[in-house]
Amino acid sequence: MKATYIDYSETNSFSKTLIAYLNQDEALVPFIGNWPTFAGFEKQINEKKPFLSRTLLVDRLKAQYGDLLESAPHVAANIDKLLADNAYTITTGHQLNIFTGPLYFIFKIITAIRLADDLKVRFPEKEFVPVYWMATEDHDFAEINHTKLSGKKIVWDTPAVSATGRMDTDSIVQAVKQYTGVLGLSEHSCKLACIVENAYLKHDNLADATRYLVHELFKKFGLLIIDADDKTLKTVFKPIIAEDILTEKSFKAIEETSESLEKAGFATQVHAREINFFYLTDEFRERIVLNADGRYEVLHQDIYFTKAELEKEIDTYPERFSPNVVMRPMYQEIILPNLAYIGGGAEMVYWMQLKANFDQYGIDFPILIPRNSAMITEDNVVSKIFRQDLTFKSIFRDSEILKKEFVRRQTKHRLNLNDEWMELNAIFGKIKLRTHKIDPSLSPSTEAIKARLKKAINNLEKKLMRAEKRNHKDALSNIDHIKERLFPGGGLQERSENFGLLYVKYGDTLFDELYKHFNPLDFKFTILY
Repeated sequence: MKATYIDYSETNSFSKTLIAYLNQDEALVPFIGNWPTFAGFEKQINEKKPFLSRTLLVDRLKAQYGDLLESAPHVAANIDKLLADNAYTITTGHQLNIFTGPLYFIFKIITAIRLADDLKVRFPEKEFVPVYWMATEDHDFAEINHTKLSGKKIVWDTPAVSATGRMDTDSIVQAVKQYTGVLGLSEHSCKLACIVENAYLKHDNLADATRYLVHELFKKFGLLIIDADDKTLKTVFKPIIAEDILTEKSFKAIEETSESLEKAGFATQVHAREINFFYLTDEFRERIVLNADGRYEVLHQDIYFTKAELEKEIDTYPERFSPNVVMRPMYQEIILPNLAYIGGGAEMVYWMQLKANFDQYGIDFPILIPRNSAMITEDNVVSKIFRQDLTFKSIFRDSEILKKEFVRRQTKHRLNLNDEWMELNAIFGKIKLRTHKIDPSLSPSTEAIKARLKKAINNLEKKLMRAEKRNHKDALSNIDHIKERLFPGGGLQERSENFGLLYVKYGDTLFDELYKHFNPLDFKFTILY
């Protein structure tokens, strides 16, 4: 593959806050840790507090992987590295989208892998291990129960239960058949189909299925996969679970930070609650609230705790307390020796809302790394882009704008009536002067006639453009085809299309090429072809 790069700001696809962060806007300093540079990483390493749960973390990872480690020496070696005090993780996380969901799922993981390797080159005396955090406790099943292959939507149609990681995979058979059926028959498609079938048809729940799938795709890179829906790991988190629920201090800190962020001119993404934990069982995941009578209620379940009962419940069954979106990041940073978190634009923003909360708990705040964003196409599409006199930058603009610009470049006629309007405007100036001398009250009537004529001139210009467009119908149709290929449904390819058919074409080379061309700290949009 070949690659070209453009600035994120030139894509018109990313938020003001993300662009400001990439430009190291000083207004964001109160809401972040160190900047995402090699100098920032050096500072992060020097400031990092000792991580005291290495043995526990390694034991749990080995238990979660089980027999998978027997055929994955690079993964096994990376787990063992975490026992050393000079080892750190580079983490990304995502929901358990079936069949990995949209392309950016893959992009996140490759970004983490490449960044870990780049840091090893820069700091050879340290160890850097890429980690994929499975969002097994998330309960928004509607966000993950589908994927798209070449525009075909494949859905796992089943009722949502509890946390998605605990969902039984018995009912996913039909979705697996649809997915593998679209892949076709080739060496690469058969390999991917085998991985997918083994993942979802030979594992009992979605967490185990997703671990197997991601492991098989990325084990050669040494990627570690962690499931934090784990009683032993939650034990380390118990003090903060109790403090958040009983004192509500997380809510206060996050609300104040969010207000400050908005006052600085940046939009926020999430809202903290007074209590930021759910009560989790195999049957449900429901919010915990404090009632007026002083008891803690699990909503919709007729479950109540006194303060003393709740403290005992947290101590005895920490696995039943599931963090929401604002407390999950803190849980991550407590159980991993982590330096950086890699996420999408929206994730970068809500992490910024959490900085003060990390500070008050004395937890290190990671460097925030926007994931690599990319578009993957083919030589023939690139040829069409250039034949239409377009560029890699211009294709991000609206189709109608591109068509008008193309027609203006190609036409032999002048399609605007600016000169004519200037002449008419001068005439109206004379008319207005004459009417004013006769009767000043006639000036508004003159302006109204002028406005109607201006509207008519504008409409005539539009008709001229439409007429000339008909003369270039085939070329303009090509622009529509290019846009639809590169921006399915009008959005970025990475936000809707699954990686499956790209894997059918390239095999494991797809990941190698992404790894080769992604430069995590350059912060450029990558176009591959």
